[in-house]
Amino acid sequence: MTKNKNIFRLFVCVFYFSFLIFNFLALPASALSSNDLVDNANRYDGQVIEYQGEVIGDIMNRGGHAWINVSDGGRAIGIWVTKNLADQVKTRGDYNNIGDTVRIVGIFNRACAQHGGDLDIHANSLNVVSYGHPRVHTTNRNKLWIALFLFIGIVVLAVLPYVIKLRA
Repeated sequence: MTKNKNIFRLFVCVFYFSFLIFNFLALPASALSSNDLVDNANRYDGQVIEYQGEVIGDIMNRGGHAWINVSDGGRAIGIWVTKNLADQVKTRGDYNNIGDTVRIVGIFNRACAQHGGDLDIHANSLNVVSYGHPRVHTTNRNKLWIALFLFIGIVVLAVLPYVIKLRA
């Protein structure tokens, strides 16, 4: 009877250990880049991956879901999220704003059958890593002076033929 209990305990320990290892391996270790996802799309197809970047452009609501575009600086990838997850995004990147940085965990699709064969990620979770803020636009004074100098030069060249004609 003790031998059977020991075998049972060993079986339970191996089962739990295998379960923990499987779950650890199934979770993404770190965020993948968009270039890595596109270049190795076959490798990641159907896998749970982690992707991080700035939300850019409009949030396109589609019933209880929404499309958001997330750019990591290389490429932008379309993310299919529930409306509740999309509502966490407060600032979208555009000319005047730097968008929220989000971390997405979801299923990567090389050619999503549900969405016309496009490459996308179906998000299981979305976490805002940092909130966006207004973009500060600065004027390069050197470019301003060069533009002014060129403008004056063009005006002089445009008027010069008339001045020469009047003197002749």
